[in-house]
Amino acid sequence: MSSTETPYETGRGFGLSSREARVIGGASALMALNVVLMYVLVTTPLAAVNDVLFSIPIVGALVYGVAIVAGQWIAERGVEGGETGLAVVGTGVLQLAFGIFGAGVLRFAPRESQLTILVVTAGIVAVITAVIAAYVYARSKTFERWGSYANYAFIGGLVAILIGTFIAPVLLVGFVLIFLGFFLRLGWEIWKVRDRRDASVTLQTIGVYIAVAGVFVHVLQLVMRYLASRQ
Repeated sequence: MSSTETPYETGRGFGLSSREARVIGGASALMALNVVLMYVLVTTPLAAVNDVLFSIPIVGALVYGVAIVAGQWIAERGVEGGETGLAVVGTGVLQLAFGIFGAGVLRFAPRESQLTILVVTAGIVAVITAVIAAYVYARSKTFERWGSYANYAFIGGLVAILIGTFIAPVLLVGFVLIFLGFFLRLGWEIWKVRDRRDASVTLQTIGVYIAVAGVFVHVLQLVMRYLASRQ
């Protein structure tokens, strides 16, 4: 047993219920919409927002961090309060946050290559998600602590980016920690889908979507760096 798991038996093996399938299907649909949004926004002035925000790295990290937290909070309040409009607004904020960031990363690739890059990135993220899900479902343990570890990684990542704003090499540490945070959050969200069967399907869908989108934009950056190194 790893140090990030606690010995709590769930009695569940691998297998998806209709509720779990709805969560996965909903999160996949939101992520697919986000990919389309990235592809569209890359041709607009919004694709240059990253250049402005990340001219001071910690500013860019904080702005996107606040947008994601705010979007999730608004969406959750809408769902919990039965206010569909508010839930849509919150989800829209999340879509725009990830969409604008992704478009900013993608814009450095030739237009004719952008769709291929997005498809390759989506394939890699799908494999990563499947591996994490298989691991969570194969272990009859609780992954509740992964949520806390994810928060620690995010905080550590922001601190590293703050330092990296003045000492550039440290920015890589920030990237790794934020990426790790989304990995851990994805495992935590999948565990909640597996074990918290009385929770709101909509809230769980939003949670999984955010984690997958976070992984996606980081993989997208790695794919872009790989392609740049090949030129």
